[in-house]
Amino acid sequence: MEKQPLILADVYRLIEPGPVVLLTTAHRHRRNVMTQSWHTMIEFEPPIIGCVIGDGSLSFELLMASKECVINIPSEDLAGQVVGCGNSSGRNTDKFRAFGLTPVAAETVAAPLIDECFANLECKVVDTKMVSQYGLFIFQVVAGQISPSIEAKHTLHHQGRGTFMIAGETITLSSSMP
Repeated sequence: MEKQPLILADVYRLIEPGPVVLLTTAHRHRRNVMTQSWHTMIEFEPPIIGCVIGDGSLSFELLMASKECVINIPSEDLAGQVVGCGNSSGRNTDKFRAFGLTPVAAETVAAPLIDECFANLECKVVDTKMVSQYGLFIFQVVAGQISPSIEAKHTLHHQGRGTFMIAGETITLSSSMP
């Protein structure tokens, strides 16, 4: 197979880790929705997730103040809202109202769930050691909700430069993992 050099700035387009999510934060009278795709599982039990969040964003500011958030997982039918939230700032836009998203009170954190998302993961910050250098927050999922009516979870996966892949066919192979 013939290959050509890869532009290193495009590595993220090949390694993007998981579905695009809508991260909600809240502190005092402010709340925000942020489109986020730089996250990874770190541990399974308890579920620990690492998320990269830029220090210039309102979400960063609210997360640093509250130490909690919700990772809301949208399906492909919310693609317009996902892109809209990603292309606007919460400093001057109420993204819930602007993009028709319904905030719902969470069980354990102040940040709201997004009702239209098929799953919601309530998180608390458990480690900030890598925030100043990499913007990497470590969250523990402390509660979660999932819609049982969604069978095929067609999630969005960011591939850079406005390109998304939609999760498709699922196959099951033998595994020794529980």
